[in-house]
Amino acid sequence: MKLLPSLRSDSNVAIVGASGGIGLALVELLAADEGVRSIHAISRSSVPLRAGNVHGHQLDLNDEASIEAAAVAASSDDPLDLVVVASGILHRGDELQPEKSMRELNAKSLNDVLSINTIGPALVAKHFLPRLRHHGKTVFVALSARVGSIGDNRLGGWTSYRVSKAALNMLVRTFAIEHARRFPESIVVSLHPGTVATPLSRPYTSRVDASRLFSPADAAAKIVGVVDRLEPEMTGGFFAYDGSWIEF
Repeated sequence: MKLLPSLRSDSNVAIVGASGGIGLALVELLAADEGVRSIHAISRSSVPLRAGNVHGHQLDLNDEASIEAAAVAASSDDPLDLVVVASGILHRGDELQPEKSMRELNAKSLNDVLSINTIGPALVAKHFLPRLRHHGKTVFVALSARVGSIGDNRLGGWTSYRVSKAALNMLVRTFAIEHARRFPESIVVSLHPGTVATPLSRPYTSRVDASRLFSPADAAAKIVGVVDRLEPEMTGGFFAYDGSWIEF
């Protein structure tokens, strides 16, 4: 079964953040896709490789040299057709939690969140976008979040996370414009995967309706569906898991 018929039939795919809930689900889903020849599971920690077409690489989002090395390794045999950046941080024990008010904001937490959610993906784009295939449809996706929408912000709070995702969206839009000048068939987008039952969101899902809380496998399937429906004129956009536009 081909899940991505709009891409070439022997696609080369890279998933950055492949040890996380959504990233790993994407690796497992696409490993069974007959239209995907190779999957590069890239993360800071090792990923269980359960299929012969899955290749593991290590990458530290705080180390640009490791990002470049991973990009080179993933495209050494063939250019890439799809790159998904599924890494991210929202909390880390007691030392880093989403702010409930501006009084809780501090420079270290803001810097840590921006480093992983914004600067790291920007450097991934810097090194992976040039390694996409130069002809035909190719896609670069950065997983964002609806709370990164400035126009949709009506509650406040979660300052560091909101800022990091809003900045990511701007980076994606900027890179999409530049990339399209040379490769008009290529698509660069931000994508909100919904609320997914992963360690990143688990402390904040108790009040989420069960019908709106996705498993990683469900989220992965929805992401792949959106990727397949993307068209070149949609590059630079910010989309939800159902393909709908989200305002910046």
